[in-house]
Amino acid sequence: MNPLVAPEARAGHAAGTALSVNVNKVALLRNTRHLGIPSVVRAATLCLEAGADGITVHPRPDERHIRAHDVHELAALLKDWPEAEYNIEGNPFHNLMGFIRAVRPQQATFVPDSEGQFTSDHGWDLLGAGRADAERLRPLIAECYALGVRVSLFMDPLPDAMAAARALGADRVELYTEPYAAAHGKPEQAAQLERFAAAARAAQAAGLGVNAGHDLNRDNLADFLRAVPGVLEVSIGHALVADALELGLPATVRDYRRCIREGQAAAR
Repeated sequence: MNPLVAPEARAGHAAGTALSVNVNKVALLRNTRHLGIPSVVRAATLCLEAGADGITVHPRPDERHIRAHDVHELAALLKDWPEAEYNIEGNPFHNLMGFIRAVRPQQATFVPDSEGQFTSDHGWDLLGAGRADAERLRPLIAECYALGVRVSLFMDPLPDAMAAARALGADRVELYTEPYAAAHGKPEQAAQLERFAAAARAAQAAGLGVNAGHDLNRDNLADFLRAVPGVLEVSIGHALVADALELGLPATVRDYRRCIREGQAAAR
């Protein structure tokens, strides 16, 4: 373990919401040149030293940001951080399962994005037209468990779908938070927060843990955690990396941890 790691990081944050930093955008910037900078591994190290609880990557088939070697290099890094979580997300019908089998991260987040999709913009449809995907997911979830990997399904905030996610064998859901982020500071914010709170309660009643992510930032994170009960983990990348251009990665991670503490303190 790096002796320079902050005391807060050594202590861990098991009692509250974990912060997993998505480093995709660091890789996106690096890929614009052939110099190897900025380093994804170095960025992840700085985040962990500053108190992040884990690292997230979404290695898309086209490798437009995270590439295969990044997945393996980060796995090697995280062996030196046994208290930190490695979360690999993506579509299990594309390239995700190969990484899960090779690396065996603590968590696999299954996301229903298409190969050319700009960014993740919806959750699994387990009750409607996409119901056929549910039966395709079941054996892949079972395989992850056999490998010792926790599975989280990326889901829209639909309370009725949570029991279906649990019935497939998922351990957690990650609530897709872009609708809340788009409503933050507007009259519809309260209604969106109630949607997410209801979905979280339904997930927990079904026996699922609740994660959250997409467009969460320093302005809206605390409000979300005040209103939505029992969020175990938030995965944040784009906004955090953008903030780091002004503040630096360590200061930015510490500020996101402050937002988490404020949200949890108000929720008690």
